[in-house]
Amino acid sequence: MQCNVPLNHKFDQGNLMKLFQKSSSISSKLPSIKNPISNHGLKCFQSRLEHVSTSQPEHNYKPNTTLGAQLDAFYRFTRPHTVIGTIIGITSVSLLPIQTMADLSPTFFIGILKGLLPALLMNICVVGLNQLYDIQIDKVNKPDLPLARGDFSVEFGSAIVATFSILSLAKGLAFKSPPVLSAVVIWFLLGSAYSVDLPFLRWKKYPLLAAACILCVRALVINIAFFVHIQKYVLGRPIMFTKASIFGTTFMSFFVAVIALFKDIPDVDGDRHYGIQSFSVQLGQERIFWLCISMLLMAYGSAVVIGVSSQYPLNMMVTVFGHCMLASILWLRARGVDLKNNAALASFYMFIWNLFYAEYFLIPFVR
Repeated sequence: MQCNVPLNHKFDQGNLMKLFQKSSSISSKLPSIKNPISNHGLKCFQSRLEHVSTSQPEHNYKPNTTLGAQLDAFYRFTRPHTVIGTIIGITSVSLLPIQTMADLSPTFFIGILKGLLPALLMNICVVGLNQLYDIQIDKVNKPDLPLARGDFSVEFGSAIVATFSILSLAKGLAFKSPPVLSAVVIWFLLGSAYSVDLPFLRWKKYPLLAAACILCVRALVINIAFFVHIQKYVLGRPIMFTKASIFGTTFMSFFVAVIALFKDIPDVDGDRHYGIQSFSVQLGQERIFWLCISMLLMAYGSAVVIGVSSQYPLNMMVTVFGHCMLASILWLRARGVDLKNNAALASFYMFIWNLFYAEYFLIPFVR
């Protein structure tokens, strides 16, 4: 049963809540009046009040304009877990073409930086673009983000996004690496299609398209484009995908699909309210949660089988032991998650990103 209780936002919500609490206490002292307000009705009204209070902007909120506060707001604006994922992912992929220690030259490390810089700029551009179009949703799902909380104005957020997009594309052109330039262009196009609210866009409203956008960038673009960048345009070798690169691309496709599914699990309240039909909204949080866990365990099991086939004892031991350990930690942690607690689900989502980082440390050992 839905609770459709209209509210006049001019009323003081705190006084309304106090009025209801007083009515409940008075009714309990009058035995002749039975249940003047049903428990369900009171809970519905209270739930509606709480939802409105969290989804409405705080008109009295005054952003802190000190340098430290603005730097902290910018840090939150960048969505640092995605930035860390980009740094670790590109660095790991860049190591895969290495054949001898002689390859670890200054030219190689400069090549990594030439790939990282445009990618990081575009990463911040795309996550910022998503925040510009998700301000109302984020007031419910992620109220600490700077645009949702009011630390940044829309104009300032737009300026950051425009500046970082131009810098990223300019660096991609200046570094004369077609794979890097292609990567940031595709990243920008898919990020725009995911977030921008225009006809035929705003793909985040459609679960399959939303997952495809994230998978294409995080699993395919990063793992293929930056591998080719290092192998051909830094080391000067013909393009030849190694066992580790093929494994990494395939494994990360599974992993990124899990991230794409799981990221919506803690956000069902805001998504449902604003018409975002994610899989979690359609099928329920619990079902998607255990689907994600099953997908990751299958991926870890496949990694163990591939590790056993390695001809190098050290690589085999690291690959097998590492993936068994990650799978065990995942299973033990998943069993203790309160699926009715969005804060616990959000914490577990960040834990999955930690597993994502850890995987990139194991991929170079697949030989």
